[in-house]
Amino acid sequence: MKRQLVLLLRIIWDFISGMYAFHLIEPCVTVFGSARLTRQSLEYQAACKVGRALGENGFTVMTGGGPGLMEAASRGARQAGGKCVACRIRLSLEQDKNNYIDRSVAFRYFFVRKVMLVRNSRALVVLPGGLGTLDELFEVLTLIQTRKITPLPIVFIGKDYWQPLLDVIRWMVSAGTISVDEIERVTSMMLVTDDVNEMIAYLKVTRDQLSDAGKSRTPGSELPLGRYPEQPRQPIQ
Repeated sequence: MKRQLVLLLRIIWDFISGMYAFHLIEPCVTVFGSARLTRQSLEYQAACKVGRALGENGFTVMTGGGPGLMEAASRGARQAGGKCVACRIRLSLEQDKNNYIDRSVAFRYFFVRKVMLVRNSRALVVLPGGLGTLDELFEVLTLIQTRKITPLPIVFIGKDYWQPLLDVIRWMVSAGTISVDEIERVTSMMLVTDDVNEMIAYLKVTRDQLSDAGKSRTPGSELPLGRYPEQPRQPIQ
């Protein structure tokens, strides 16, 4: 019983820490991406451009606070004079210090961290990444599918990297593991691109309509259906 109580208190403290740290932060664009790709990689340079474009256009960037592409996005935003916040995880592997952060919280539990990454987001930008990135992405897609949160803009950077995964998601309809209505809901605000300018144009289109939704996108707090008009987007092939 004592161990269960300690676990519960730790979980509550994680949530309190995150909500207190970010309660005055304006809705962010959360950037997911690999912690393992180095500064010499093309993906790192692309992530810097993504962060710089977001910072130049007034978007606060939220990341997982780690190295690799998370660092690159934060670095680009800071170079452009933008704000950067982070939801770190207490993990010995990969979580080296990222010095391009204005405010951060280190969480003990992954699931609390994922809630915080989405709760304060008005949009997601998904850079190439591994299982951790997919875990974060599919958490959001599942919440949208099950109507726990409203759809939000999701921009995939890297057509060659992400298109095979999106093809698998589309194939699920034929396999009968997801309905047509669900796949349309999940993909309704997706954009797949290699063009940072196209990403910014799309985020600007949706910014005003989704500014209120981003201010507490806690799972289970979905707003009434039909509140947001469908936005123009690049079809997912």
